[in-house]
Amino acid sequence: MKILHTADIHLGRQFFGISLEDDHAAVLDQIVETLRLNAVEVLVIAGDIFDRAAPPTSAVRQFNQFLARVAQETNAAIVMIAGNHDSGDRIAAMSILPDPERVLIRGVAEAVEPPLLLADGHGKVAFSALPFSHEYAAREAFSDASISSPEDVLRAQLAAARSAVPQGARWVVTAHAFVAGGDASEAERALTRVGGIETVPAEAFDGAHYVALGHLHRPQTAGADHVRYCGAPLAFGFDEAGAEKSMTLVDLDGDGAVQIERIAFAPRRGVRVLTGTLAELVAGAPSDDFVKAVLTDETPRIEPMKRLREVYPNACQLAYARDQRAPETKSAFEPARQARPIDMIGDFLDTVRGAGLDDDEAKVVAAALHGIETKEQSA
Repeated sequence: MKILHTADIHLGRQFFGISLEDDHAAVLDQIVETLRLNAVEVLVIAGDIFDRAAPPTSAVRQFNQFLARVAQETNAAIVMIAGNHDSGDRIAAMSILPDPERVLIRGVAEAVEPPLLLADGHGKVAFSALPFSHEYAAREAFSDASISSPEDVLRAQLAAARSAVPQGARWVVTAHAFVAGGDASEAERALTRVGGIETVPAEAFDGAHYVALGHLHRPQTAGADHVRYCGAPLAFGFDEAGAEKSMTLVDLDGDGAVQIERIAFAPRRGVRVLTGTLAELVAGAPSDDFVKAVLTDETPRIEPMKRLREVYPNACQLAYARDQRAPETKSAFEPARQARPIDMIGDFLDTVRGAGLDDDEAKVVAAALHGIETKEQSA
């Protein structure tokens, strides 16, 4: 049975204030195309469909259109859960009308976890969908006041799901969690209170033949080859610059063993960190990529972001390499360097006319500055 594992779409999210609606449209198109080309039988979306509990109308409309395309253009069943960014009730509301023989959508934790049962030539496959739940909600759902951590929540959900799996069926679990040993990025929101332990051990999923995880945005395994994060389809921070984003195609055989293939997304815009002098960067090829510029100039440039955006309209961040050096590389006795007036005048001319001071102009400016300095000293 072929399963396409996706997660952490975060519809409605912006990249440093820039809309990602077109970028999301591109990756949703690629998911539908992958379903069609590979004759995928089950699409899994492991949470964080939206970026916030009350997403913009445009994001809701975009996702509804995507689901309609999956239903109309493919034969794939859908298994989907709410993540920690989603409103569980909003996701649960999507489960009211879909075909129960083809769709399993879970928004809130419940004490009963019936699986979606599908079959191939080797028998039944049970899909359990375990939505993210905070501890307080899980205590009420499972009537268990001792639930006090994400691990407790997930173990309660897994116990309920495990009891509903038919004898001899292969078992696929979808969950939204931070499994111990996972590699996080800057964009994930903590799953528990400040100071709480948010990780869960991989052994909690014992008995499952494949575990489709959401929450961490980098593709990776978590404690075992069959316990995997597919990662987010887009990079949401510069710590992921240059990282290849992918969805995971899982081929589940008759014995429950899995073959994994990562299918790369082709993002509409990349995320890059560019390092060099301002002059070097503005001489580069124009690009719509999201850019962080790290300037190696030793003195501040005039309006550097304005000049960068003439070449990179989606430049989002600016830093100077000198400010990022480790403290131990700077001498304790070295005075802070300041921009010289003649350098600032040269930068200004470079900005307004595209060329700095030539030799003759530099001599005139130097003489004028010397005269000013002499007058100040004699005053």
